[in-house]
Amino acid sequence: MEAYKVWVRKNRDLVRSLESLANGVTWILPERFANSEIAPEAVYALLGIVSSVNQHIIETPNDGHSLASKEQSIPWALVVSILKDVEAVVEVAAQHFVGDDRKWGFLAVTEAVKACVRLAAFRESGYRMLLQGGEVENEEEDVLEDNQGVKTNGVPVIYPVNGHSQNGHWITTDGPDGKPGIISKSLEGRAVAALNRFGQNAKMLSDPTWMSRLQPSPVPPAVMEIEKPTFATIWSSKGVSGRLFMLGEAVHIFRPLVYVLLIRKFGIKSWTPWLVSLAVELTSLGIHSHATDLNHRAGKVHQLSSAERDELKRRKMMWALYVMRDPFFASYTRRHLEKAEKALNPVPLIGFITGKLVELLEGAQSRYTYTSGS
Repeated sequence: MEAYKVWVRKNRDLVRSLESLANGVTWILPERFANSEIAPEAVYALLGIVSSVNQHIIETPNDGHSLASKEQSIPWALVVSILKDVEAVVEVAAQHFVGDDRKWGFLAVTEAVKACVRLAAFRESGYRMLLQGGEVENEEEDVLEDNQGVKTNGVPVIYPVNGHSQNGHWITTDGPDGKPGIISKSLEGRAVAALNRFGQNAKMLSDPTWMSRLQPSPVPPAVMEIEKPTFATIWSSKGVSGRLFMLGEAVHIFRPLVYVLLIRKFGIKSWTPWLVSLAVELTSLGIHSHATDLNHRAGKVHQLSSAERDELKRRKMMWALYVMRDPFFASYTRRHLEKAEKALNPVPLIGFITGKLVELLEGAQSRYTYTSGS
């Protein structure tokens, strides 16, 4: 496995080109969206999983023990990506073996698992905004508002002082005056920390009192352990804006599960799932906007990182999927697609491309996996 990781890192451009070519070929396989064809969907999902694993290998640093704790932690972004690819196979297989009406139970279980994984990723990231549904890690550094270890989103920063890393920083037990220090994961942060440690070590060696302290002691010094804060601790320490932020993110995480449960109960042709899903989407965005306004009123300079602002824009663009979801698609969108295909069909090349595009859109629209936005 290590040899494969080294090869992927050395040939990342070739790997990405091969993945793009393979994914493009799968879209022109015969009967790509036929209900009885599980193999093409399985091949596409397998390629997606391989692509996600390769991307994780490329993005994971390999600079030795300094990032060992990150290697040992669960890669939640990779887990979310794999679940999204597996869900497509689950839908096709369930539709083939149990039918359209009973497949929603399997999809509900899959969405429940994804929601739990995203909640775990949300907690592991220090309750920061999930980027692209949790498929991209939110690693931008937070600006501290005060000396109490409170982040800009209101989450208290509490670390174990035993050389481990949490929430994007490294913890060392040899900070200024012997107190725990916080070292950034960035190259610049590690370089500055190394220079500071070198200077302090030189000062200690030049001081006879420090030389006497370096003598071996029969009793090993006790290491202070600070437990990771629980949800209740973080919730009680956050302000109103921070609590609203967490609530809005939780609403966004559970929206796909609510959508598929309503489809299972009312059916895909009912307007109830469509309207409730849109209402939940608007509620999540409204909560985030209100939390940001409260931060402005409180005089806080920094609220959201650039990646988080881009994520909110992406979520707004995902609203375009509502025109692809039934019953809106069956009532309005399909009619316009058929008119466009009929009008452009006589044109030699454009007619063929339009027909293929309409076929792909109608095929993708029939899959919850491609239109749920989850």
